[in-house]
This record gives sequence, structure tokens and C-alpha cells, in this order.
Amino acid sequence: MLFLALSMIWRRGRRKVAVCTLGIFWLLSSGWLTIALLDLAQPAIYRIPYDYTKPGLAKIDSQTAIVVLGGGTEHDGDGRLVPKHDVYARLTAAAALYAQCTREAARCRVIVSGGNPQHHEATEADTYAPYLLRLRVPPSDLVLENSSLTTWQNARNVARVIGGRHDETVLLVTSAYHMRRAMLDFRRFGLDPVPVVSSVRRARTGWLPRLDNLGAAEIALHELIGTAQFYVYRMLGWF
Repeated sequence: MLFLALSMIWRRGRRKVAVCTLGIFWLLSSGWLTIALLDLAQPAIYRIPYDYTKPGLAKIDSQTAIVVLGGGTEHDGDGRLVPKHDVYARLTAAAALYAQCTREAARCRVIVSGGNPQHHEATEADTYAPYLLRLRVPPSDLVLENSSLTTWQNARNVARVIGGRHDETVLLVTSAYHMRRAMLDFRRFGLDPVPVVSSVRRARTGWLPRLDNLGAAEIALHELIGTAQFYVYRMLGWF
């Protein structure tokens, strides 16, 4: 849309704008520019995924809340509503953390936070719950927060669920590209969670364009804009 608007304003330079547009889209789809965007969206501190072979890396205390953030839903080939691709890693990480918790005889609960921003027939939390149940998280330790539409609302609503339990350690499970913005929002509501990265987005470089590189670039831009929005809103006193 920006390139289209520029071509309408600068009519004499439409050819240059078209060449520039094609060049940028090639850099994104071939991965060269997408890598730079992903590096910005996924700081090095959040670029190491949770290692299931070394479960001791995650801090488990006597009272622990494992918070899983929503990442969208989609319909599969049979028309069933299922988690989006990156969400499966979040659910697997949360279940592994819960299993570690039970081995250490700690009191743990899994809080799934995600409403229905895509206006599907079910919320993210309700869609994810059966997967966690199959991964041996019992209903008694599963809390569904299904009204959040944004990461900011995730943090606000989870803070309400946790309440004044200052003795409860919070493990925050989400993807690498989402972690920085999520940590900012959770700290805004007085929580200082331990980040647990479920997966890291990567781009594949080459001369030929790849659709998945464009998808990764879109995700990275979304997170970078969201992070910038957080600081602007804080400056304006809206957060």
C-alpha cells in the first residue's frame, strides 16, 4: 500500500518505485532481508529454544504457574479448528515443564491465555486445551483464560488470575519472536516471568523466492511494530 501510494504521488517515478518494490519483495522472499528482520524481532537472549533433554534449565519452585500465550487458530484440511503451526511447540514445551514439575513434587498449574481475535467458532484457549489434556496435563491444573485479544490483554488477564500470589514463580512460554513484547507487557503488570522459548523462526536464503520467508518477514514486522507501539503508548501514558 505504501509503494502504491508513492507511485500515485510520484507519477514520474513510477518505474523507479516499481523496481524498488520488486527489489524489496525479492530480498524478503529470498530470505536476505528477512534474516535481518528476524534478528531484530528475536534478540539473542530469546533465540535459544527450551531444551527438553536438559529440563533443569527451567526454574521450578514449590508454587509455579506455566503461562502459555495464544498464537492463533486455523482450519485444517478437514475443516477442523486447530492451533497454528508455532503453537504446537508452545503446548509441547508447557507439557514438558508440567511433567518436570510433577517429578519435583511441586505445585504447578498451566494457564492458557488466548481469546478469539480471529473470530473463529472457538477461542484459542478452548482450542488448545484438548492438546494439553492429551499431553497429560490434568483438568484440575489447567486454567483457561479465553478473553484476551492482544498480548497486552494476555498480561493483564493473567496477572488477574495469579492475583496476589507473590510466592508463585511464573514461566512464560511463547515463540522467540513474541517473547520480547510479551515480557514488556507482563512486566508492565508487575510480573517478572522466566522466559521459556518454545521455538525460533528462521529464514532460508537463496536466489529463488520462498513464500515461507514472506510469512516470517510479516511476523517479524508485526512484532517490531508492536514493540515500538508499546514504548509509544507508555510515553503517552496509555499503558
